[in-house]
Amino acid sequence: MKSKTNQVIIIYILISMFVAIVIHKLLLQYISNENLPFFTFTKDLLFVLFTGLIFKLILSKNDNRNVAIFEKLKNTNDEIKESNEKYNIVAKATSDTIWDWKIQEDSFSWNKGIESVFGYKEKDVDDNSNWWFDKIHPEDSIKMSIRLYSFIEQKTENWQDQYRFRCADNSYKYVLDRGFLLKDDTGKAVRMIGAIQDITKQKEEEQRLKLLETVITQSKDSIIITEADSSDAKIPNIIYVNPAFSIMSGYEAVEIIGKSPDLFNSPNSDSNELKKLLAAIKNKEECLIETISYTKNKEEYCVRLSMIPIYNLDNELSHWISIQRDITDEKKQEREKEQLIRELTQNNKDLKQFSYITSHNLRAPLSNLIGLLNLVEDIPIENQELQEILSGFNKSTHLLNDTINDLVKVIVIKDNPSIKKEEVFIKKIFENVFSQLNFQIELHKPIIKLDFEKVAIININKAYIESILLNLLTNSIKYKSENRKLKITITTHEIDDTVVLIFKDNGIGIDLVRNRDKVFGLYQRFHNYPDSKGLGLYLVKSQVETMGGTIEIESEVNKGTTFTLTFKNRQ
Repeated sequence: MKSKTNQVIIIYILISMFVAIVIHKLLLQYISNENLPFFTFTKDLLFVLFTGLIFKLILSKNDNRNVAIFEKLKNTNDEIKESNEKYNIVAKATSDTIWDWKIQEDSFSWNKGIESVFGYKEKDVDDNSNWWFDKIHPEDSIKMSIRLYSFIEQKTENWQDQYRFRCADNSYKYVLDRGFLLKDDTGKAVRMIGAIQDITKQKEEEQRLKLLETVITQSKDSIIITEADSSDAKIPNIIYVNPAFSIMSGYEAVEIIGKSPDLFNSPNSDSNELKKLLAAIKNKEECLIETISYTKNKEEYCVRLSMIPIYNLDNELSHWISIQRDITDEKKQEREKEQLIRELTQNNKDLKQFSYITSHNLRAPLSNLIGLLNLVEDIPIENQELQEILSGFNKSTHLLNDTINDLVKVIVIKDNPSIKKEEVFIKKIFENVFSQLNFQIELHKPIIKLDFEKVAIININKAYIESILLNLLTNSIKYKSENRKLKITITTHEIDDTVVLIFKDNGIGIDLVRNRDKVFGLYQRFHNYPDSKGLGLYLVKSQVETMGGTIEIESEVNKGTTFTLTFKNRQ
């Protein structure tokens, strides 16, 4: 700065001296007095030097003032630059969106956070407050606007609110908006600067925690939270219990907070289960036990207790959560169920033994009776009354023999839970059945339609499926309608690994409204036919279920009956 001042002074002196010399030369041409020009030149030279000195003093003073101003401006610019750098660093570090609202002009500006946080490009953002308010969720907009303008009218300077702000992709984020209000000397609001912070994750976590809190407080199971560490081989001390715990144990929360759950142990508690629990706590492992606990009134109750370790973000054990359920009634029901099973098992053994006695021990004397009756038939009896008595006795004896034979068939099926299965051709089975019923088929000449194209082979017990089809076909012929020709349709198809066999006829049908629950019962008759015993469908169902299949019936009086049989078609 000084060098520039000196240059200006030198230039000024040189120019002034040049002008003085020029003027001096002109004077020598027009003035004859020789002493006057020299005196004038000397005077001009001194004047130039004097004014140059004064000019230098003035410029030096201005230079000093300019240097001070320059230093001040430089310091101010450095402070502004440093402040802007700090502002940008803070904005990046906090990921806040900074906004500046000049209220009187309704001029609005945003920092780069409006793009990085909410996705808006600079061209998409308007420079007025209407754009801001338009992006606030409709459910929050009115409430937030009222609070903001109410705040501006008050004397306070700091404002904050939470609302949902719409992003560029039309999704919404929860934000925390904090602002500082600037006022002029008259107290009028002129400017407001704020920072918007994205708190979506915090809100979602808050909602999740509220949901978990609701689950815990409303749970019917007792929930206990304990400290992480324990001492003296005890369960860690309790820091929280839910209301269900107080209902279950009788203890209020203030009575047991800070104490170990060991106080709930009963002398009848299972020591092995408790050792298992303590070992799990020592090894920081999840554990499930069943034991007996004490209520506050020293009453015992059975409890199923799980102990679950909870770890923090550093993968360090922070707490234990224990979920407990009162299973006193459940245990009582289990004991009753076990007792009932034992009784039913014994009754089943007794009934089976009785069945064996009935079916085997009675067959020998019954066979003897039939043999004696056959011998009596060869003896001429003239007494008519005695003849009728022997005839009735003979008939009753044969009925009893048929009943025992039926019972034997049932016992054989029920006593064979595992039967041998093999792959058989369904058409071949029907050929065997038709040959056995050849006389009835030739007599009644039913229309029989077979369709085994979709499934021709089935994995099943050959003797059972033959017996099943024989019974169903016999029933169709026996209970045919006298008003129309008998039609029987038998088809098969496959669903996944299941074979479905459908047996349909147009016979007299069964009234399922009255008899659906009785259809497959033992000795259930639905028609007054003299040779109907009510055993066929019972045997069919027993044989189907023994092979792991199912049978269903659909029937309507005077329209016909459909049986649907399903079997697993795997080895």
